[in-house]
Amino acid sequence: MAGLGKLLIIFGIIMIAFGIIITYAGKIPWVGRLPGDIYIKRDNFIFYFPLATSIFLSVIVSLIFWLLKK
Repeated sequence: MAGLGKLLIIFGIIMIAFGIIITYAGKIPWVGRLPGDIYIKRDNFIFYFPLATSIFLSVIVSLIFWLLKK
């Protein structure tokens, strides 16, 4: 049961972090506008794929999990 408790605590911390990120992401000017994000705008079509932002967030989350594992 101790393993389940630790997993629930980590899950709760992750949910809080995502909530903070979603709440304040609009106030951080570079989130979603990094060089490498794909943005195509045509007459009746807009395509946006945050490639660089996704890679950046993946590295940050991987680093957090690596630190928690130690």
